[in-house]
Amino acid sequence: MSYDIYMCRFLNGEQELLDEDILQEILAPYVTAQDAENGFLQLKSPTGGGEADVYLTNESMITISHFGGDEIMSVISDLIRRLEAVLILPGGTVIVPRDADRDHLPQNFRDEWSVVVASAGAEITKAIQAS
Repeated sequence: MSYDIYMCRFLNGEQELLDEDILQEILAPYVTAQDAENGFLQLKSPTGGGEADVYLTNESMITISHFGGDEIMSVISDLIRRLEAVLILPGGTVIVPRDADRDHLPQNFRDEWSVVVASAGAEITKAIQAS
């Protein structure tokens, strides 16, 4: 995909920090290049199942670009589940891994944005294509 998506975690409508230990645990096997000073990680599936550029924007947000492939989309779905995070897409769509996660979104997201439940990589890909 050629646009950016954002990963954030919300609790009771407030943005929260992302767990750096979980991030490292999930992403480390896929990192092929990095620039720690700029928070950049390039991910690539060892089996040819995709790639992504990940920017650790700050402690509460990740930007993902140039992403795609079944295995990398599964990594992204694992991240949002384990971090209890959501994906924010351009155009006003939010992807949550579980229906109950809607309750933690800011009120304006729940009222004004399209919220889609997608807990697997293929479901996330489908939601992105539909947005």
